[in-house]
Amino acid sequence: MKKKLLILLSMLLVFSMVFAACTPKEEEPTEPPAAEEPEAPAELSMGIVLPTKDEPRWIQDQTRFEAKLNEAGYDVEILFSQADPSQEKANVEALITKGVEVIILCPHDSAAAAASAEAAREAGVTIISYDRLITDTDAVDYYVTFDSVAVGEAQAQYLVDKAEGEGNPLYLYAGAATDNNAFLFFEGAWNVLQPKIADGTFYIVNSSAAIDLQDKAELTRDEMGQIIGQVTTNWDFDDAKSLAEANLTAASAEDKGDVFILAPNDGTARAIADAFGADTDITSYVVTGQDAEIASVQYIIDGKQSMTVLKDVRNLVDDAIAMAISVVLGETVETTGEYDNGVIMVPAKQSEVISVDQDNVVEAIIDSGYWDASEFTGLD
Repeated sequence: MKKKLLILLSMLLVFSMVFAACTPKEEEPTEPPAAEEPEAPAELSMGIVLPTKDEPRWIQDQTRFEAKLNEAGYDVEILFSQADPSQEKANVEALITKGVEVIILCPHDSAAAAASAEAAREAGVTIISYDRLITDTDAVDYYVTFDSVAVGEAQAQYLVDKAEGEGNPLYLYAGAATDNNAFLFFEGAWNVLQPKIADGTFYIVNSSAAIDLQDKAELTRDEMGQIIGQVTTNWDFDDAKSLAEANLTAASAEDKGDVFILAPNDGTARAIADAFGADTDITSYVVTGQDAEIASVQYIIDGKQSMTVLKDVRNLVDDAIAMAISVVLGETVETTGEYDNGVIMVPAKQSEVISVDQDNVVEAIIDSGYWDASEFTGLD
């Protein structure tokens, strides 16, 4: 009996062990693993279109833009239109396709760029006109610029300050008639020069249209266009040199000697200076410029170019980027004035300009960090 009881207990123990092994255990509830959110595709929030790679000024702007935007953590694509409005429009359309919200556009031809601005407007893209104003359209949202009239005034004032006595020969040159800024630069220069032409300090050598209008203190755009049509360099170095050489060939000996030259920018200033410097009947010349290009700063150090107007591109780039970022973030855009583009008054942000010659070239260019001293020779 005892033996049977032990066998029965053993069987019950085995049964209970088998039952326990077969019963599923309740597991502690666990949090499901967090689903990984897919990374949002990186979109190009802004694009930049510059007029040409063939002028040092725009390569300078490209370099400044890339440095500032990389520092700010923004991807950007910079395209060049190579002085072709159809390529400019294709560049704008390419950026629209890439999903940009803002395009910073410096037009080659101010009026022709209206088509590019209107394509952007239709796609809901904000257009910031950069340095040169896009004209003849309401599809321009903002404008960042230097005070272009002040640039011309600074150039002309330099000539006035260097002139002595009366009867000083004055040679006028201008930018491209397709560039609205060329008119503003010339307007500023005329503001200062015309009174000094009227009082006999200067006389105009190379523009019959300017001579016909020399008694008018204020010129209409059409009147400025008549003068610019005779003295345009098209912002082209070769055109500037050829025009200067033709003017010198036509000029009499009395129109030479110590002369004064309104040159519109640094590239044309160097070309014109080379032409005047090669003429043995030129005793001395005072020639203006703008943009503080490295080559022209060296010309100023060497005494071959008299002055340049420093338009600190760092400020212009900063203003354009700040404006673009405000648009992307939906913030209020800061402006300081407005410009008439022929259709609307475009809200604008202006940057100041500085006259630079041998007297302040180190302070304005080197000490300010605009260019490094290693770029130049002959500095004291």
